[in-house]
Amino acid sequence: MTNSGLLTPLYGADAVAERLTDEAWIGALLAVEVALSRAAARHGLVAGEDAERVAAAADGLAVDPDALARAAVEGGNPVIPLVRLLREAAGAAGSAVHPGATSQDVMDTALVLLVRGASGPLLGDLRGAADAAAGLAATHRDTPMMARTLAQQALPTTFGLVAAGWAAGLDAAARDLASRVALLPVQFGGAAGTLAGSSPAVADTLAELLGLAPQGVPWHTERTRIGALAGALGVAAGACAKVATDVVLLAQTEVGEVSEGAPGDSSSMPHKRNPIAAVTARASARRAPGLVATLLAAMDHEHQRGAGPWHAEWGTLTDLLATTGGAAARLRTGLAGLKVHPDAMRRNLTTPDPDTGHAAALVSRILDARAGDAR
Repeated sequence: MTNSGLLTPLYGADAVAERLTDEAWIGALLAVEVALSRAAARHGLVAGEDAERVAAAADGLAVDPDALARAAVEGGNPVIPLVRLLREAAGAAGSAVHPGATSQDVMDTALVLLVRGASGPLLGDLRGAADAAAGLAATHRDTPMMARTLAQQALPTTFGLVAAGWAAGLDAAARDLASRVALLPVQFGGAAGTLAGSSPAVADTLAELLGLAPQGVPWHTERTRIGALAGALGVAAGACAKVATDVVLLAQTEVGEVSEGAPGDSSSMPHKRNPIAAVTARASARRAPGLVATLLAAMDHEHQRGAGPWHAEWGTLTDLLATTGGAAARLRTGLAGLKVHPDAMRRNLTTPDPDTGHAAALVSRILDARAGDAR
């Protein structure tokens, strides 16, 4: 998994991974349980003082992640043993824990909270990479270089237009991902998705307390939101990979049109200066399509509760968040310090006096549109 261990900083996943730790999972699960008790109290299903005792018990609850993980094996998810611990800690108010809910309500809503938290640094890095690309576009609006099609020299363009295209793709990916995250709702349907023992009003109040979108109806086995989120994450990783690939190719010794500001070295060849931020951005992005495919394949939840597909989502989605976040973080680092070599670009031109007026005009159009979006 990308979000743990020695390789996390290498792949750029550390900022996102910090939001997806075992402790973060437990905190999100407890936050849902506390909000659920308070929502039930607001609608008279449990006593208000009992809901506050549950909140106090959750605040003081020390949970060993390893022990919880082992206890989760029997029931197939960590909510069951966590509810048991919280009820014991709440004492006489234990009946106010988990009112009208099923484990999936808490797991899904906690996962939405984790996605919301992890999307902060991820979107920040996507937008930061786009800003860096836009800055390169503005600076090199008129810097001529050779465009390449099918990996062969084609016609003159400008580096500004190349970088503006990078910015446009990253901006589009960030906008779509942000909208998908914002639309993720609370989940609350009870044992069979019928809200038996509770009410739609409790679900709406739960969403309000957690700052999430209302669900409309429970979505236990209707997983289009998860599929759409997976797609948006995959597109974002792909947008990062496209830019990183261009940087790797343009930084080749024989081309030499760009270089990273803080290149990596080699253990055996001290003369090398590798575009390692772009390389590791590509490495992170390469993992995304398989994870997206797993989440799309897991959309076929059976009847009113998925028997396996649901369980496959948790680790897959958190890995996808981490690997996409890693790609964005490493790309941002690479673009922020990217050195452009106009002399090499001109040397590689086959046209002595290139006509790049239209390319420069397209840069202006892209940057003007971007500025309008920011307003």
